[in-house]
Amino acid sequence: QVQLVESGGGLVQAGGSLRLSCEVSGLTFRWYSMGWFRRAPGKEREFVAAISWSDTSTYYADSVKGRFTISRENAKRTVYLQMNSLKPEDTAVYYCATSRVRAAVGSSGSPSEYEYWGQGTQVTVSS
Repeated sequence: QVQLVESGGGLVQAGGSLRLSCEVSGLTFRWYSMGWFRRAPGKEREFVAAISWSDTSTYYADSVKGRFTISRENAKRTVYLQMNSLKPEDTAVYYCATSRVRAAVGSSGSPSEYEYWGQGTQVTVSS
């Protein structure tokens, strides 16, 4: 059974930082590209960042480029999202997701490229 468990969310003031983690079990982690998405209240889910399984190329939404960094640690089956210079508009539930096995993901951030999803972790940025 595949499980993705996010952690690290919370309440932070604008300008602050948080580091999200997503631990994956039930599959061979190193064969999967990983992505982070978010859903703000009243809005649709949107792509945040992705990292490939093969060459660790990274992709970011324009809204977070230069502030967020995605990384992975295959030995720990974990993907991270370092979020700096947080803004109130970053407030959302953040989800991690896996691609299909040995599949590349690009900057389009289409949810259809992703197969397994976590339950999400709340990030709230106060002004």
